Amino acid sequence: MFVDQVKIYVKGGDGGDGMVAFRREKYVPMGGPAGGDGGRGANVVFIVEEGLRTLMDFRYQRHFKAPKGENGMSKNQHGRGADDMVVKVPPGTVVKDESTGEVIADLTEHGQTAIIAKGGRGGRGNSRFASPSNPAPELSEKGEPGQERNVVMELKLLADVGLVGFPSVGKSTLLSVVSAAKPKIAEYHFTTIAPNLGMVETEDNRTFVMADLPGLIEGAHSGVGLGHQFLRHIERTRVIVHVVDMSALEGRDPYEDYLTINNELKEYNLRLTERPQVVVANKMDMPDAEENLQAFREKVGEEVQIFPISAISRQGLKELLYTVADLIESTPEFPLQEAEKDETINRVLYKHEGKQDDFVITRDPDGSFVITGDSIERLFKMTDFSREESIRRFARQLRAMGVDDALRERGAENGDTVKIIEFEFDFVE
Repeated sequence: MFVDQVKIYVKGGDGGDGMVAFRREKYVPMGGPAGGDGGRGANVVFIVEEGLRTLMDFRYQRHFKAPKGENGMSKNQHGRGADDMVVKVPPGTVVKDESTGEVIADLTEHGQTAIIAKGGRGGRGNSRFASPSNPAPELSEKGEPGQERNVVMELKLLADVGLVGFPSVGKSTLLSVVSAAKPKIAEYHFTTIAPNLGMVETEDNRTFVMADLPGLIEGAHSGVGLGHQFLRHIERTRVIVHVVDMSALEGRDPYEDYLTINNELKEYNLRLTERPQVVVANKMDMPDAEENLQAFREKVGEEVQIFPISAISRQGLKELLYTVADLIESTPEFPLQEAEKDETINRVLYKHEGKQDDFVITRDPDGSFVITGDSIERLFKMTDFSREESIRRFARQLRAMGVDDALRERGAENGDTVKIIEFEFDFVE
């Protein structure tokens, strides 16, 4: 089964907890604090594995949680950082954040890696909080929570040549005769329901990868038919081979087919029009094909390169493959993201973004105040509420962030309930 788009959940490992400990060795008077820091949580790392061709494995495992760092220990011993969780993906995988649509990674080359979810740092032990005013603190941090996010993975095939055209124009037949690929071929529309790849070798020993993509129809860019599911695979190809049924046995006009498919490519992604396109007039062994080809040439003009072929009888394939191989050699790759052409020039891009609030206060139907926000929640999760000194530190941090004043502005009074995540506190003036 060919799977080229999945949604998964990834979470970096939490950092290890810091420790509260004191030195109590013989002959060491006033030993002082000796609690070690926690270890770093593991990252979730994607790595390209050349042998993979589909995202099928991610249909069965959709949650990836990296391990936590080791907790700190006494005698100022720091916890060990966790080893990264490595997830293998096929070449051509694009990883996007589901909520923002931001491209996190574009993985194309074997061995290429990208951190998808970062692990949290380890919490500090009480040795880190010692000061002249508090030489023996009973204070430590819990580990920072690892980054968690839902991501969308899309597979965009790494093919040099993409075959496009209406259903049943002979794309699968063409691929089967020029390569060792064995796509399904039958006399009905949408025989191909998943892309097929084949390695093509010309007589002068040049090779390239050709992809047979499911047939497009009018409206494919907006979700009509099967082709819209696989238009993304054309984005990486260097050359587009547009197969047209010149026999017109199904009652369609070859020129109208040509215009319709090109319009679908343009509507899906304007950059597809930048790629060199070769028009293949297929089924030239059928009646009326020569007359239709003559009318087609007059309509498209001399600037369009047309190769009359018959995939069944292998007529005209040699010249087609030579031309395609030449175009591949002279056409650069089309990256999904524009790279800086002159690497010697350093530029800084400034974006105007509104200041993100550290917290947001809302009211529940029962009248309680609910505080939310990444900064607040991270502080809360890193606080050890089993120790009085840690609680006082957390209260000072909230006050410094302006939470107390904001609650008063919202009408909070002594004894009102304040909620952070699933925990409740009393507001005290």
